[in-house]
Amino acid sequence: MFTEVFRFWTVTILVLVAIDLIVGRWWWSSSKERRYDPLILQASLRYQIDPALVKAVIWKESGFEPKARGRAGEIGLMQIRSLAAHEWAAAEKVPGFRDENLADPSINTLAGSWYLSKLLKRYRQTDNPIPYALADYNAGRSHVLRWKTGVATTNNTQFRKQVSFPSTQLYIQQVLERHQHYRAKTFAKN
Repeated sequence: MFTEVFRFWTVTILVLVAIDLIVGRWWWSSSKERRYDPLILQASLRYQIDPALVKAVIWKESGFEPKARGRAGEIGLMQIRSLAAHEWAAAEKVPGFRDENLADPSINTLAGSWYLSKLLKRYRQTDNPIPYALADYNAGRSHVLRWKTGVATTNNTQFRKQVSFPSTQLYIQQVLERHQHYRAKTFAKN
């Protein structure tokens, strides 16, 4: 009898601990994703860009890790490179800007949103500028110009088929999917 009761309580406690771990991990992950929503909203309003898209890029680029560093020198939440950051600082007349400033999530989100907005405007003559802008953000303009030929000049479906880097194709797909997720869940009221 004692053994059965002991076994029952042991299993019950293990199940409760497992549930607690699962719920705790979900909550931590969820709160990590929501932590920068006010900064994302501020930047997206300033640069007239969909906050769900900004958040999706942050999700893909850094996983919401403000101290993230890329192999090619990308910095922070949106993995901004020095050249793009200095373009933003010059356009916004930010005095004394240095690359180290990109470690600040607010500055990084502003600079990254400005840059993403610039890319979206670059491809506004297309049927959907988002895939083009994401390809440019990920692989660079020279590659986009190579892929953006024929019908793919304005047709994003054809453009995506011409992207020759599997990693960039995956990048575009994952950011687009996460963009829709955040539009439905996080920024649905906006």
